Amino acid sequence: MGCFCSKSRWTPGYEEPAVLAAETPFTVSEVEALHELYKKLSSSIIDDGLIHKEEFQLALFRSRNKRNLFADRIFDLFDIKRNGVIEFGEFVRSLGVFHPDAPVADKTAFAFRLYDLKHTGFIERDELKEMVLALLHESDLVLSDDIVQMIVDKTFNDADAKGDGQIDQEEWKEFVSKNPSLIKNMTLPYLKDITLAFPSFVVRSEAEDSDL
Repeated sequence: MGCFCSKSRWTPGYEEPAVLAAETPFTVSEVEALHELYKKLSSSIIDDGLIHKEEFQLALFRSRNKRNLFADRIFDLFDIKRNGVIEFGEFVRSLGVFHPDAPVADKTAFAFRLYDLKHTGFIERDELKEMVLALLHESDLVLSDDIVQMIVDKTFNDADAKGDGQIDQEEWKEFVSKNPSLIKNMTLPYLKDITLAFPSFVVRSEAEDSDL
């Protein structure tokens, strides 16, 4: 742990691995490995030790210009301080939700906030449709407008138990408990042993890409 004494080496918002390990499912060594990943992502475009939205887009899509509502929402939720960048502590805490050992309640709550585009504390029908379209786009799936609307209507009607035109957090929890596949993407198996397997979206250098 001696190597963690010099704060000058660390990025803005850096927090001690022991502190982050105590608050997340990660071990100290996994937090240290995540810091190596964080440094790589945070210097991919702007070398200031912070992850900007363009760097996040590049990490997810290998393109800083490809915009996607799903990626935007994930970035916004990782940006806990809402200052337009992701600091190291925010990065680790947010990734912790995706850990296989993270509580289902945390994953469910994160997914709810993902769909609550207007930050009202409710999921409305148009918000659900926007997210469904974004997820389909991210998966390169093309469905007719009628099919998309049918998916949205069925999902919304099943979840809106009170029939008041919006899905509150309790309704969402109940709906997810009956449809656990809704939060399947909230678990990333490789986070179980981050020291041996970095996420597949690790940014590679242009030199590495040219060798492929």
